[in-house]
Amino acid sequence: MKDYLVKALAFNGEVRAYSVRSTNIVREAQERHDTWSNASAALGRTLTAGAMMGAMLKGEEKLTLKIEGNGPLGHILVDSNAKGEVRGYVANPHVQTELNQFGKIDVAKAVGTVGTVSVVKDIGMKEPFTGQVPIVSGELGEDFTYYFAVSEQTPSSVGVGVLVNPDHTILASGGFIIQILPGANDECITKIENRLKTIKPVSKLIEEGLTPEEILYEVLGKEEVRILETMDVKFQCQCSRERIEGALVSIGKQELQLILEEDGEAEVKCHFCNEAYHFSEEQLKELISQM
Repeated sequence: MKDYLVKALAFNGEVRAYSVRSTNIVREAQERHDTWSNASAALGRTLTAGAMMGAMLKGEEKLTLKIEGNGPLGHILVDSNAKGEVRGYVANPHVQTELNQFGKIDVAKAVGTVGTVSVVKDIGMKEPFTGQVPIVSGELGEDFTYYFAVSEQTPSSVGVGVLVNPDHTILASGGFIIQILPGANDECITKIENRLKTIKPVSKLIEEGLTPEEILYEVLGKEEVRILETMDVKFQCQCSRERIEGALVSIGKQELQLILEEDGEAEVKCHFCNEAYHFSEEQLKELISQM
């Protein structure tokens, strides 16, 4: 089954909603970075949120999410755009802790409960928009909920979940974002709050095989939801051999000559997708001759 995202309105336009199936995105990230269970869950939740937040953009706009907690994972970095493309990595992919008191992967312990959530939006202006809030739980769904409320003044509920198999592979991943729009009446808000209190955890909905549409029906009530658009989402890195060549050239002729003399070759890995680019002795000499 392919990954895809839905955009919707609910309660006669008083609510904006997004939901996504991100299983293949998170699966590819896990395979590329060899993430262990806690790292897979944390990176997967951030990729899932990033895909939905990217869908809020337009045209060539893009954003970067950065989670910097005091847990063993180090930082998490995710890029996404309005085209449904998302990529990301975690500083320490090999983190696995004991399960939490609910028998679940302890994401908060891996991420940490002290630190920041940063969102940088490139919307084509001279300077990007940057919003930053403190981590409030480390579970990430609550942290993104807090970000929307404080940094964007948009009351929201963010649910993100990743199911990881015992061998670290990804079973399923997905999530939702519900946002209350200006002018929403108290009755609408109360209905949503009551439903959010009683629905199953998003990971359970994913485990049961619900589609993005069905997740929104579960959260908001089918009769209240109007699906506006569906779009494919995928793990897509923007790295290329040409860009890596540019990075090598940028370090300067002297430094590149030193690499050539000491190593005779070079290999550069992309942080985001872990793709390795190899440059032979002849290729390094060719780059140096062009400088």
